[in-house]
Amino acid sequence: MKTPEISVVISTYNALPWLKKVLWGYAVQSFQDFELVIADDGSTEDTAQFIQEFAKTVSFDVLHVWQEDNGFQKSQILNKALEACNASYVVMSDGDCIPRKDFLAVHQRYRAPGYFLSGGYFMLPMSTSTIIDQAAIESGLCFTKDWLMANDLKASFKLRKLTSGAFMAKILNAVTPTNASWNGHNASGWKKDLLAINGFDQRMQYGGQDRELGERLINLGIKSKQIRYSAICIHLDHPRGYKNEASIAKNRGIRQETRHQKSTWTAYGIHPGPKS
Repeated sequence: MKTPEISVVISTYNALPWLKKVLWGYAVQSFQDFELVIADDGSTEDTAQFIQEFAKTVSFDVLHVWQEDNGFQKSQILNKALEACNASYVVMSDGDCIPRKDFLAVHQRYRAPGYFLSGGYFMLPMSTSTIIDQAAIESGLCFTKDWLMANDLKASFKLRKLTSGAFMAKILNAVTPTNASWNGHNASGWKKDLLAINGFDQRMQYGGQDRELGERLINLGIKSKQIRYSAICIHLDHPRGYKNEASIAKNRGIRQETRHQKSTWTAYGIHPGPKS
């Protein structure tokens, strides 16, 4: 079996209507030399059944990495998915982010040794998120200003993320004040670098575990490159019942420790304990 050039890791948990839309987006990517690794934090059987049927319709491999539902354990399932990746380069996103047709082509084009790539997303309201169907995704219409505004989206400056051509996107990438951090909804890097820092810190639940991973990459000497206006995905709205202040405060403390100690390794990652 040929090793894919890119492994795409998608996280999900009992959000099948949204996951379907996301997978339809990957089915029509212009860059097709990839495998899809679905990091499933305990979804019920209907998700597994859909993934099995979807895998029969596409040319790339689809891996379903599942663990039992034990509350919000995204960091843990992402580490399991990362270990399962066969490619040397890994793109990470979420099961509520639909990629534009050139999404993986952009990540493939801008990747470079010693760097990770930092993308963004365009957030949609719930009404628009619900309206989007397979035809709108496959045609690319749901990434256009006219279609979105005809389907309940209000005009804003943020639409520039979707309407900028390649030249303007490069300019906006360069001038945006947003840090080029590791964003779990749209980021990519070399698997060897992610393994070198021991993956995600599994103490961390909701709130900043992706940023903390990126901070350890930077402490390791990996630089970041901004592609938020080039690698486009649209973020479907949903409730966040797992969000709580205690988790966010705990994670904030872990991130402060990572920055203060300039940590490049977590003892709570893929391999427990200090680096040997």
